[in-house]
Amino acid sequence: MAESAATIRLLDQADLERGFGPSHVMTVTIELEPGSAGSPPHRHSGPVFGYLLVGELIFELEGEPERVIRAGEAFWEPGGDVVHYQAANNLADGRTVFVAVMVCAPGQEMLTYVSAEELEERAHLRHPRPEA
Repeated sequence: MAESAATIRLLDQADLERGFGPSHVMTVTIELEPGSAGSPPHRHSGPVFGYLLVGELIFELEGEPERVIRAGEAFWEPGGDVVHYQAANNLADGRTVFVAVMVCAPGQEMLTYVSAEELEERAHLRHPRPEA
């Protein structure tokens, strides 16, 4: 077997608990202007895998503390019933750009926003917020 000229670096991995069978998969880039809050709370019908190209991202999923992801780091979310609270630009003076690969469950929307009423009902599932 010939040596490969490629260097492969594992960025992230996940074991998926459910298979979707035929699925729609899309890869997008998302650019957030300085200080942008990003999308309001939402959920994805399937898993999402991301890689930060530029900047810093405040990332928060239901049940997990918010964290900062920096350029060169990867992230993922399982999709399904998990609320994605934040994907905000952590920089006041620079843009944040990331690539996301999203797997859409058959017959479902890729992204749906969560109502204020549902957020209130699920408040007990959100990790305690940092004090301002």
